[in-house]
Amino acid sequence: MVPSFLASALNRLFGNEAWRRLHARAAFWVTMGMGALLLSGAGLTVVAESGAPRANITSYPKALWWSIETATTVGYGDFYPVTFWGRVIASFLMLGAITAFGVITAALATWFVGRAEQDAIRLGKAIGSHAREDAEALRAELRTLHARFDHVENLIRGRGPTGPS
Repeated sequence: MVPSFLASALNRLFGNEAWRRLHARAAFWVTMGMGALLLSGAGLTVVAESGAPRANITSYPKALWWSIETATTVGYGDFYPVTFWGRVIASFLMLGAITAFGVITAALATWFVGRAEQDAIRLGKAIGSHAREDAEALRAELRTLHARFDHVENLIRGRGPTGPS
């Protein structure tokens, strides 16, 4: 059974428009593929390393730890393959992980840039709206000032508010 918070998060992810975007789907499937690569790479490495002299990856938990530290390029050096096939598996694991992290990073960057672009568009619209309102208020104030100046000018010339006296 899936915990309710996880079910809620997955429902929000898959049920909204963001999921329909290519970068969100790509990040999801690459993450799933990366998980499969880590699990299968660990299993294949145990098989490849079993019985080899000086092998230190002798169980699945050790192999899983090794595959995670290899994929993340941490590489503590506590576990490492000593056989040819173990090293081939490690090479594929490293290349796959570098590619996966690149795709995931690009998808996250696309999401952040998209959000920033939407915020900038909203801000631009809000500023434009306020600028139009301010310009209209300024025009109205200028019309009022012109009318007052015309009135004062007519008073000075002695014409009164409606013309000559």
